[in-house]
Amino acid sequence: MRVAPLFLLPLTLLAGCNGGGSGNSTAAVTSATPVAAVAPPAGKTWLDVVSKTSDGYIQGNPNAPIKLLEYGSRTCPVCGHFANTGVEPLRAKYVSTGKVSYEFREFWVHPQDAAPSLLGNCVSTEAFFPVLDQMYAQQTELNAKIEQVYAQVQSLQKTQQPLAYAVGLGYLDFIKQRGVPEEKARQCLTDPALVKTINDRINKGIEKGVNGTPTFFINDKKVDDVVAWEQLEPRLQAAGAR
Repeated sequence: MRVAPLFLLPLTLLAGCNGGGSGNSTAAVTSATPVAAVAPPAGKTWLDVVSKTSDGYIQGNPNAPIKLLEYGSRTCPVCGHFANTGVEPLRAKYVSTGKVSYEFREFWVHPQDAAPSLLGNCVSTEAFFPVLDQMYAQQTELNAKIEQVYAQVQSLQKTQQPLAYAVGLGYLDFIKQRGVPEEKARQCLTDPALVKTINDRINKGIEKGVNGTPTFFINDKKVDDVVAWEQLEPRLQAAGAR
């Protein structure tokens, strides 16, 4: 399935939140030679190094021998579980060593996804991951009124819906509390160029085989049947992150 721009389609949707896999993989994993740690730039840790790519944002050594990519939805509970239980050990054990880089790319699966996604791409490169982390930490609270807001938003034009979701669910207040002026936030929520950019990235993800979230790639190879940290870590170790 190819995803049309948000304003032409009711959503990428119902690909499902954790269509990335069942989470019950028993596939054999071949172990690669362990890779060496890499020293960070002087005066920094690798966790301080964030790079903007053509399709997302990378934290850590951009030339790391093991490249982890996640396609995620900011309102997906399965993604939220990974973010709240797996990202900290991922960073502490692997990204901080320079062995592994961590890239996040947006993938919309729920009607409200555009709102937090557009706002999350409305901040500086340095603020991208802190804001992403905090959105996931408050995911349940921010989406508590989704049924009520969804009913109100459906009568609006597609171009008006991200702003309405942001106001109704509290994402606008969330981003203002993190230093983004309201005028700038509203512009991001209604910016057709930004919407097209993210939609184009989503379509590229679909072409790579992404059909739900979270979906992980290690060194550009899709990792099937993995949605949680306890499933992902052995795959990283098999790739040489030991």
